[in-house]
Amino acid sequence: MAQTANNPSDGHGQNAVPLTGAGHARTTGRWLIRGPARPGGPRLFCFPHGGGAAAEFARWSRLLPHVEINAVQLPGRGSRLAEPVLTRMDELVAAVVGVLSTGTPYSMFGHSFGALVAYEVTRELRRAGRVLPDHLIVSGFPAPSTPRHEPPIHHLPDDELIAEVARRHGGLSGEILADPGRKARIARYLRADYQILETYAWRAEDPLPVPLTVFGGSDDTIGAEALRAWQRHVTGEITLRCFPGDHFYFRQHKATVLNALAGVVRTTAPADRAA
Repeated sequence: MAQTANNPSDGHGQNAVPLTGAGHARTTGRWLIRGPARPGGPRLFCFPHGGGAAAEFARWSRLLPHVEINAVQLPGRGSRLAEPVLTRMDELVAAVVGVLSTGTPYSMFGHSFGALVAYEVTRELRRAGRVLPDHLIVSGFPAPSTPRHEPPIHHLPDDELIAEVARRHGGLSGEILADPGRKARIARYLRADYQILETYAWRAEDPLPVPLTVFGGSDDTIGAEALRAWQRHVTGEITLRCFPGDHFYFRQHKATVLNALAGVVRTTAPADRAA
């Protein structure tokens, strides 16, 4: 569920986001890194996995020429490395909702921990009477109402925390772990994200009136049954798409996954938008 990228240029442990790799991406305020503007095209807000940074998703702009990517950059990592991390879901959701522009057609994509954040942001938008996304795409995460059985790990020492995250989900390269300073930075925001996740308590509300598509990897430990359980959280029928690969299937089959993602975003009718 929570993991850093293998590519060291994805913004982990860096003081600035590498803009050129994202196809002329630009930082907007502190919270968003945007790909090239796509006048008249839909926007896609991307919420990174636990321990992730926005730059990896901003780079998707190169393979999504008709979609404007808005990747959410959480404090304490990437271009916001010097800022304090957030450790509670309610404060994270409130901060994101406060900066999110919902005036033009948009969808949301969240992977793993980011799927939970995107879901809770959408619920908060409904409570605030804001325009909801045209489509919510969640990836690699069980339904929010599913009880968690794994023991908490956010309190573990750095080395133990990183080892347990790697055991659960993989994705940590030896190059990253060989650098003590970088490893300490990674542990800092992994710990913050896992604290949010492990202190999160789902509260029952009416299902969301938003089209929902669920992505997952066929070899992930989070199986199809856990992904189908998202059905209880929306009023309509969900669409489930499984791709070859593990928890980070979208890195292994990027072109295929992004082609499917583009299809979801482009085919949602603006008339479906409702607060």
